[in-house]
Amino acid sequence: MKIIKSILMICGVLFIGSTLIFAVQQGHLSYEPEKHMTVDENSDKSVAEEYRITAIEIPADLNFAGEKVPQEDPEIMERIDREFLVNTYWQSNAVLLMKRANKYFPVIEPILAKNGIPDDFKYLAVAESGLQNVVSPAGAAGFWQIMKGTGKEYGLEVNSNVDERYHLGLATQLACEYLKKNKEKFGTWTLAAASYNAGAGAINRYMGIQQETDYYNLLLGEETGRYVFRILAIKEILTHPEKYGFELGKEDLYANVPTFDVKIDKPVEDFATFAKGYGINYKVLKRHNPWLREPHLNNASGKEYTIEIPEKGYYTVSR
Repeated sequence: MKIIKSILMICGVLFIGSTLIFAVQQGHLSYEPEKHMTVDENSDKSVAEEYRITAIEIPADLNFAGEKVPQEDPEIMERIDREFLVNTYWQSNAVLLMKRANKYFPVIEPILAKNGIPDDFKYLAVAESGLQNVVSPAGAAGFWQIMKGTGKEYGLEVNSNVDERYHLGLATQLACEYLKKNKEKFGTWTLAAASYNAGAGAINRYMGIQQETDYYNLLLGEETGRYVFRILAIKEILTHPEKYGFELGKEDLYANVPTFDVKIDKPVEDFATFAKGYGINYKVLKRHNPWLREPHLNNASGKEYTIEIPEKGYYTVSR
């Protein structure tokens, strides 16, 4: 009896399986794609009809700080072309630079002018940091990427409690002094810019070995060799954004929040409490004073510091 049941069960399974296979085959045979698919008559339409990637037309009169660029040299033009292409077609970065420039150039420009430094050097700060308080792998910090030793050499306070390399005004003043010194040393603003990147000692060595005194005739390291060309491209794109396809209105740009100064010549035990006393919070206080590196101020010497406090009504702060 058990054998008969087993045989019947096997026959049933085989019958069901055959039925399913037949149904699947019939389904495939009767499938009509034109009844189930929507054919896009424009499926061969090229993306290029909406978006163009072209070579960049380089202006014929490039200069850095009034010093002519030798564009008649084909090798120089290839290097210029590279930086124009990289900085034009890295659109997201270019847009961010334009937005930040509107916020920070008004702080940098008058300090450069006061020190007799050409206005073009504001683009050096862009090339150095993207106008952000970043730290390099070598330890250079702030918008102007100042090394700890250089900061101290030029009179900035640099320690774990206060680091004035992050103070835009003081750091810009230091950069002016450094650039002015190297302009006197090397004779041109272009070499002064290159020395800001490589260091005066390195530029001296390159000049001595190669018996050349012109930036454009020197064979430099990769970063310094691209440095001035990158500044030139950034200057041109930020000066004439519409020429390179960027369309930003005034409302798209970042703007400075008005502030007033508070003088402090004593220690501050808790900056969170200090901030609340001015109707802001710790985050907003640090946003405007990134050179304050800890939640307190030691100030054992009684030095006078100037802290920026934003005017009321610009930030939403919980009470």
